[in-house]
Amino acid sequence: MRHALTAILAAASLSSIATAQTEPTAPAPAPAAPPQSAIGATIAKDMDGLMTLYRDLHANPELSEQEVNTAAKLAKRLKAMKFDVTEKVGGTGVVAVMKNGSGPVLLIRADMDGLPVVEQTGLPFASKVRTKTPEGVETGVMHACGHDTHMTAFIETAKLLAAAKDDWKGTLVMILQPAEEVGRGARLMLEDGLYTRFPKPTHAIAFHDAANLEAGKIGYTPGYALANVDSVDIVVRGVGGHGAYPQTTKDPIVLGSRIVGALQTLVSREQEPSDPAVVTVGSFQGGAKHNIIPDEAKLLLTIRSYSDETRAKLIEGIKRISRGEAIAAGVPDDRMPVVTVKDEFTPSTYNPPEFAEQMAGVLKAHFPQDQVVKTPAVMGGEDFGRFYRADKSINSFIFWVGGVPADKMAAAQAGQTTLPSLHSPFWAPQADKVIGSASEAMTVLALDILKKE
Repeated sequence: MRHALTAILAAASLSSIATAQTEPTAPAPAPAAPPQSAIGATIAKDMDGLMTLYRDLHANPELSEQEVNTAAKLAKRLKAMKFDVTEKVGGTGVVAVMKNGSGPVLLIRADMDGLPVVEQTGLPFASKVRTKTPEGVETGVMHACGHDTHMTAFIETAKLLAAAKDDWKGTLVMILQPAEEVGRGARLMLEDGLYTRFPKPTHAIAFHDAANLEAGKIGYTPGYALANVDSVDIVVRGVGGHGAYPQTTKDPIVLGSRIVGALQTLVSREQEPSDPAVVTVGSFQGGAKHNIIPDEAKLLLTIRSYSDETRAKLIEGIKRISRGEAIAAGVPDDRMPVVTVKDEFTPSTYNPPEFAEQMAGVLKAHFPQDQVVKTPAVMGGEDFGRFYRADKSINSFIFWVGGVPADKMAAAQAGQTTLPSLHSPFWAPQADKVIGSASEAMTVLALDILKKE
């Protein structure tokens, strides 16, 4: 039987070859597109209007804690959908509540602020906004982190859920958060009574666009998803003098260089390799003239970690190394380095693993195969984690939605180009794909969390 089948297959193969030599080959049929869900179809019909909103938000960004116009225009839309809307929560934050019977309380969040970046995307609706930072520096302003896509998808999610009240039960608390980029917007809203003035959430979801995923793909990370972010200043103090007579000085430039080198051992020699951390010196400032050894130099650091224990260990290590190197250099006790940890830090964002896998399962059941993928944790920061930290009984989940056009992703994977990162002046996500996938994903998750029993 096996030999007979082999002979038949061989004859068929020879016949196919002969046919191929005498007849033109018909093109292979294109693979059928996956069927579109009812939610996806509604979003597709809404896309022209959504892109109009997106372009407006993109062209008119506002810096952290200055999101006055952004908040007002979005609050107006939420009021039109019959949400109970409260403005100026935590500064410029907006809270929109829709009660629909007893059940879970779901918080859905989008962030509103832009960045002090001069846009270089070349988009016809590129931001031309210029302003001054709180420090008085004149700068351009850009949605270089994609918060414009977050807000647009948020508005579509609100619209879809408001129109589908027969399909869910519970309370929606939809918030537009200020000041994510400076790490304090979530804290400001919590301190202004987010969990006391408004229904306290049992669940919280959000998404962030991604500059390393193909447009429309959804990424999720159980456990730690984003890092603690600390800013640390080290003032390295010495004894200044003439560059020709270094023996009469205690050079803070040399001491600062020793500290920079020694800090690298905090991760490479003191940190458990399976517990990632980053210590980066982003700025080294010192001196004003070739032949003058200054009295002081200043180091500006960013510190990244996941657990609070690792965070504390890194900060203590920075203080220890700074003092130890100064002692080794013979610096007097009254001129020891001054290490300052900035009061505002961005806490790590944690997706409770069981809930993250549950939400991923909902998304995988809804979207086509391979659209939802597990992604590794990153060392970026995102203050969405504060909502979970404020009450760890909350089931919290943040996910990624890719923004890189498919052709650019393929070119990058082939080594033909490099991709801009988030915060780059060149970052221009494929907005319709981000908005479409994100609003569909958030709506699907909301309907599952708030489903009628």
